[in-house]
Amino acid sequence: MIHPKPRPAHTTALTVVLLASVATFCARAAEPSAPMALRNIMAQLGRDMLAVVGGISTEDWTLVARLAPDIARHPEPPLSEKMRILKWLGTDAGRFRGFDGEVHDAAVAMGAAATRGDGQAVITDFAKVQQGCLACHQSFRKPFTEHFYGSR
Repeated sequence: MIHPKPRPAHTTALTVVLLASVATFCARAAEPSAPMALRNIMAQLGRDMLAVVGGISTEDWTLVARLAPDIARHPEPPLSEKMRILKWLGTDAGRFRGFDGEVHDAAVAMGAAATRGDGQAVITDFAKVQQGCLACHQSFRKPFTEHFYGSR
């Protein structure tokens, strides 16, 4: 009977480290990407929009006037992420920016209406903000999520 030669301890340790590295790499490759900065920006916009709804329902025009600029001039993702998004958007980048512009303009108008205490105009402009958000989400959210995070 042939008995294999015992391996040196360093060879066994190297093999274990190599296998652990491969397993870690495979596990990470199977996981979806970490959330992009845009996800946090959208989450903050969602919280701001909910707060505006609360302000409208209680006629707290000061709150609405304070939140409107945050919605209109929301942060942008870091440049590297923005470039990835624009590359993915390709020829649709103009449409995406158009939706963002509509939301910006409507949020500015909503803030001005809130400053005047004009509840009807606040509601009209809020609806325009929501319509811009909805149009963008219906056009881009599903393909964006699938592209950057995989099927969910």
